[in-house]
Amino acid sequence: MTRIAKLLIAAALASTALSVPLSAQEAANDNPSMDELVPDATYPNAAENKDMPDGAVENVSTGAPLARLKPPVAPPDNPMSEAKVELGRMLFFDPRLSGNSSMPCSACHLPDLGWGTDTPISFGYPGTTHWRNSQTILNSAYYNKLFWDGSKTSLEAQAPAAAHGAVAGNGDDSIMEMRLAFIPEYVTRFKELFGTENPIIADAWRAIAAYQRTIVSDPENVPFDRFMDGDETALGEEAKRGMELFEGKANCATCHDGALFSNQKFYDLGVPQDVIMDSSDPLQQITVRWENYAKGVTEEMYYSDPGDMGLYYVTKRPSDRYKFRVPSLRELTYTGPYMHNGTFETLAEVVDFYNEGGGESVNKTDLIKPLGLDDQEKADLIAFLESLSSDEPILDQEPELPEIQARR
Repeated sequence: MTRIAKLLIAAALASTALSVPLSAQEAANDNPSMDELVPDATYPNAAENKDMPDGAVENVSTGAPLARLKPPVAPPDNPMSEAKVELGRMLFFDPRLSGNSSMPCSACHLPDLGWGTDTPISFGYPGTTHWRNSQTILNSAYYNKLFWDGSKTSLEAQAPAAAHGAVAGNGDDSIMEMRLAFIPEYVTRFKELFGTENPIIADAWRAIAAYQRTIVSDPENVPFDRFMDGDETALGEEAKRGMELFEGKANCATCHDGALFSNQKFYDLGVPQDVIMDSSDPLQQITVRWENYAKGVTEEMYYSDPGDMGLYYVTKRPSDRYKFRVPSLRELTYTGPYMHNGTFETLAEVVDFYNEGGGESVNKTDLIKPLGLDDQEKADLIAFLESLSSDEPILDQEPELPEIQARR
């Protein structure tokens, strides 16, 4: 277990009494889907990109100066414990939490690939292909808006959404829960943790969320954080110049601020859509058409615009088309390719895109303008961005999984 995980668990045990186990229905009520929420109440200023509520995330705020990362805070109804984290770790790697027992969380979030994939578009459920880049789960504990379109607001809600997704896990709660009940070790672990005779699938998502809260950067291993702690030698001169550009001429800190380096707002940057729209793969085309149909776009949009509409799926506001949540810049060294559709393979390509003023799009933000950076300035900026990554990649080994057995 990592140093950060131990700190999180110790803090939770010191400050939070273990809560009474919740029923599956109570757990579901705790994490309503975005479809059950009123967009104006949940994302009141999405179109205007004003400050949004921080939810349960206490250590990351919007409009904040750049800062050292602090341990994430677990929600009161899902306190951390070593046993819960270990169960969540097993479930994260367990393919039985999917439709055909072949697509665990780790299938699209591989530790040795930056907890994502190294392809522009994520792997799809067998017989399908995905349509977005597999965003890293590194530091996802700090987000209060999960997925590229912000459609979930907690890790507890994110886990089942991915497991249920037709082109992701494609799992059914009842069959996944039944599989858990036929694995004696899981039955024992769930009973000890949650007090239930048989595993409840909502508790599986809670355990996975607890595990994900330990997959975070350790400030002691991140040059930028060491610099913020007073170690002037942690950043080289190139990176220090890059930091000045980041907060000044390059204007990065307008959106990539605070300890997370993300204000968690939504913008249209004019990112090229050709990765999906120009695909010659019929499965890719089917996925995009199906996603638009399932997410309720208008008939006119369905036939005229076969692209990924981002935040529009949540708010249904035309002014929110092509807006995506600002991602954290931490651990960038290990998490390419970049953007919601993986269209840029390297940080140099990303910096060039911003330096040129982004792309063209109907709702493009006025914040993106040509920067006029020369080659040295671009190199300095990249050096600073690289300082936001750990000295070594954050890894974990796949655990040995318990066997499924017939019951009598």
